[in-house]
Amino acid sequence: MDLFFLPDLTQTDKRIVFPKEESKHIARVMRKTTGDQLQVTNGRGLEMTIELEQIGQSKVIGNTIQTILHPPLLYQLHLAVAPTKNISRFEWFLEKATEIGVHQITPLLCAHSERKVIKAERLDKIIVAALKQSKQFYKPVLNPLTSFKDFVAAQPKGYIANCHPGEKESFFGAIAPKGNITVLIGPEGDFSAQEVSMAIENNYKAISLGEQRLRTETAAIVAVHTVALKTQ
Repeated sequence: MDLFFLPDLTQTDKRIVFPKEESKHIARVMRKTTGDQLQVTNGRGLEMTIELEQIGQSKVIGNTIQTILHPPLLYQLHLAVAPTKNISRFEWFLEKATEIGVHQITPLLCAHSERKVIKAERLDKIIVAALKQSKQFYKPVLNPLTSFKDFVAAQPKGYIANCHPGEKESFFGAIAPKGNITVLIGPEGDFSAQEVSMAIENNYKAISLGEQRLRTETAAIVAVHTVALKTQ
């Protein structure tokens, strides 16, 4: 059953009027007819099954026949990731991280960052598309681009993956199977030594994601998957 994203949906809604763009997609692209059913979510755990009553090119109306409120996961994963120079690689990360499971994503501006501007609206659309495709009911929050210094000051605890010499814990062994988990993933040129020191001073633990040297987007996906495995 196809899933649609309606951010203003509430648990008490009985009659659903789809917005114009979604209505056009339902009528013209999907060619749905009266009596067909769809799933909708608000991205905050709510899942509704809707039976279509009226189908027009600019307005589709349906009635709620089932409502489910999915409980949140036992953990909350917040990834702060430096956007890649090739933005398509960062977009790929957003898509896959949404499919696997992540709660917050903060694009991180670091000393070695090669990309210092992002198009948040486009990135959010990619997250929504991945949410619908993978039938997730919690939409990840995409935060504004934030400087490294401001982020670690506001989030004074977590893990920092880096390639600098020094003792590091295995990420899989370091994380607990529940609670809040914040992970910092640096740009192609890695975090600066000063940034690593600053993070550690703010109660971040230096971690390893494996023996291989990973690209930014790969490291971020490894972190997401590691948390998902540890918390199953």
